[in-house]
Amino acid sequence: MYIQTDNKLWNGRVDDWEDPASFRFHQLVQVIGTDELTSGENGFGILGFASDEGVRRNKGRQGAARAPDAIRQSLAALPYHLDGSGKIADVGNVYCEGDKLAEAQAELGQFASGILKKGLTPIILGGGHETLYGHYLGARASVGHDKTIGIVNIDAHFDMRNDPEPSSGTMFRQILEKDDKAGYLCLGIQELGNTRALFQTAERLGCQYILAKNLAVNDFKDTFTAIDDFSKRHDYLVLTLCTDSIVASAAPGVSAPSPFGLDPKTVKTLLTYIAGKTNVLSFDISEVNPPVDESNKTVRLAAYLVAETMHGFHD
Repeated sequence: MYIQTDNKLWNGRVDDWEDPASFRFHQLVQVIGTDELTSGENGFGILGFASDEGVRRNKGRQGAARAPDAIRQSLAALPYHLDGSGKIADVGNVYCEGDKLAEAQAELGQFASGILKKGLTPIILGGGHETLYGHYLGARASVGHDKTIGIVNIDAHFDMRNDPEPSSGTMFRQILEKDDKAGYLCLGIQELGNTRALFQTAERLGCQYILAKNLAVNDFKDTFTAIDDFSKRHDYLVLTLCTDSIVASAAPGVSAPSPFGLDPKTVKTLLTYIAGKTNVLSFDISEVNPPVDESNKTVRLAAYLVAETMHGFHD
């Protein structure tokens, strides 16, 4: 199910009605339907995926379906620093109805592909991390089946479970087992967030990963080298952030809080570095859970990370 965004979400303080240097996001975002996009666009297409059916199946805390609009509201008030980045179009939300997750992911993929084909960069606001599977479907449909796609995931978990039905914990296994032109690099893995069996699955399916404790070693030099090498081996990259990778004190409102998670500044550094790669197609942020958030802390952090990532795109 698809619903166009309510204009009222893009609201906030106005410092000046005419001076672009004083503008905030809500003054520049255009709320339109996907059928109003024209070919040859330049800029970003914001798309929500209001789903936490995958989280429910994965036995996590539900509530992420409410994140896309909550992130929009927080992003709306932030100062705009993307001069020269073209249009920012908000094209609405895809909703998961009941247990129809596969259908919702397929629809998300169709909308994401449409945004890419119009020349815009999709910024997808999840939803549970099952958002990534629909995101991937859109990227694959856009570039065709002969190109390689590398997925860079900032996450505490591999999300490669072998469960009876797809969930927010199965996506990367689903992709790697069916797509021999897909690669997977996971940054921020927590040893206590994954069983030994999941580490074995990651090795078997060729997943590259860097443990959370090793990301900032040598001032990120080794991590950046790994990202560079991964980027060079793939025609295109897809970037995804699971906010449960971030330390629980900074991001309490997630499906699975992480007591030893990453510092938000580390996540910002990774996102902006990766987004600067010229072969990055798109970005999604997932697992923000407004109903269990504390003082809007996680939602606000998510909005900041979205803005920083957009600013970092091909900078």
